[in-house]
Amino acid sequence: MATIRELEQAGISEKRAEEIIKTARSSVSLSFVRADELLKMRETVSRLTTGSKRLDELLGGGLETQTITEFYGEYGSGKSQVAHQLCVNIQLPNERGGLQSGALYIDTENTFRTERIVQMATEMGLDPDEAVKNIIVAEAYTSDHQVFLLDNSDHIVKENNIRLIIV
Repeated sequence: MATIRELEQAGISEKRAEEIIKTARSSVSLSFVRADELLKMRETVSRLTTGSKRLDELLGGGLETQTITEFYGEYGSGKSQVAHQLCVNIQLPNERGGLQSGALYIDTENTFRTERIVQMATEMGLDPDEAVKNIIVAEAYTSDHQVFLLDNSDHIVKENNIRLIIV
């Protein structure tokens, strides 16, 4: 969606910029949706508890399905702990804020710790052996590898009732 002027500032000629934009735009699909269809799609959105009442309130009732939620912060601020807790919480029954499903964890910084999952699952009253079976982990070595893993995860998601993907 860049303009010719933006590409020219990057050192690309006007003619080449036009070609690049035309090619890029031809690969993007137009997606117009009627509001009534959007309303039906919103009715299928579920919420997953973070395990924190205050954070759930801040998020309007927990994390929404069918969306991307980004947690960011300084090193050591607890992002990985939240990710681990979500991997456990997704397995909880609906009445406890879970979605009775599994998680796919794309580990980009070698921070996934099975022993932490066991601790959290035990604390939540889940069978720790079953909890670790419901989390599929893949280590991404580069950003290209991360994209490759995600592009090829459809069968893993379907076969393992995955409703949470953590990157």
